[in-house]
Amino acid sequence: MRLPGQLAPFDPTPQEVVERMLVLAAVKKGDVVYDLGSGDGRILITAAKKYGARGVGFEVDPGLVKLARENARKQGVEKLVEIRQQDFLTADLSPASVVTLYLSYDGNMAVRPQLMRQLKPDARVVSYTFDMGEWQPKIAESYRDAGGNSHQLYLWDI
Repeated sequence: MRLPGQLAPFDPTPQEVVERMLVLAAVKKGDVVYDLGSGDGRILITAAKKYGARGVGFEVDPGLVKLARENARKQGVEKLVEIRQQDFLTADLSPASVVTLYLSYDGNMAVRPQLMRQLKPDARVVSYTFDMGEWQPKIAESYRDAGGNSHQLYLWDI
């Protein structure tokens, strides 16, 4: 039995990293961004505000679902951002043109077959911190922020 949070423990993605993830994935108006383990909704809210992209988040924690929905409402993007209280492993990911991940390595490995099976050939997947084993990224980007913290991003084209 899988424990809640085991594949996607809540650790908010720093806003600077959110911005870089969306740039790396080349998010644009017309994209549908899916965030697996969406937490407080910051990735989807940023995609909606900055690019006009629609977003769907999957989160199992009811408190975080409520917080993310409230955050989207406060930011005026509740018509573009939908937060579902659902395990992403049970979700239909096929509508997504971009999938964002900040899961554990085990989370990435668990969702990888689903991504390959369900996403359209032109979809993009971007992950913060963790890769997907032997699945070679199109781009692997390491950088240090102003505070000297190291960050790793990966982009795959399906």
